Amino acid sequence: MIRAITLFIFFMCNVVSAQSQYETGMNKAFGLWEEDKATEASALFERIAAAEKTNWLPLYYVALVNTTEAFKTKDKQTISALLAKAQSAQDTADALSPDNAELLVMQAMINTAWIVADPMTNGMKLSAPTNELYAKAIVIAPNNPRVVFNKAQFAIGSAKFFGNDTKPMCAEIERSIGLFANFKPETPFSPKWGKERAEAALAECGK
Repeated sequence: MIRAITLFIFFMCNVVSAQSQYETGMNKAFGLWEEDKATEASALFERIAAAEKTNWLPLYYVALVNTTEAFKTKDKQTISALLAKAQSAQDTADALSPDNAELLVMQAMINTAWIVADPMTNGMKLSAPTNELYAKAIVIAPNNPRVVFNKAQFAIGSAKFFGNDTKPMCAEIERSIGLFANFKPETPFSPKWGKERAEAALAECGK
């Protein structure tokens, strides 16, 4: 009986220690990203993902960090390298958590980065699949603010290209801001970004 209790305590201590290491690592990675050290943040998220083999979140942030950086540069080789890293992490995360609305948005963002980098080559090829990703995400999570916002923002890009009215998309961006206000992440590290981006996008609507 004593041996069983000892083993249980040992097991629980290991679980708590693992959780503590995960939380410490994730917080450090976010800190690096906030300090504009994207390469270091991505590398740390990758190391966490290697240790947390069944957890999609560190992989999600590898994809998000690298895709965000790809939007910031015009250098095609850099973009290609960043998006290749993002896609690799995304593919592994998809396998761990299929039909995940946050990951569908992430894949749509990777596609959008490719479109922005080379509209002539990637616009026609990736626009329809990206719309399909958002359509699937909105069915899975109709009140997820990132789904609503990113879907509307992508649609605005298409509407402006074809000279269509953007008012319906602006209304959706406005709706997403209300959704952000009431959104509660499932875990401390679940995605919760986007409110500031939505507010900035709304300020630009109609201009």
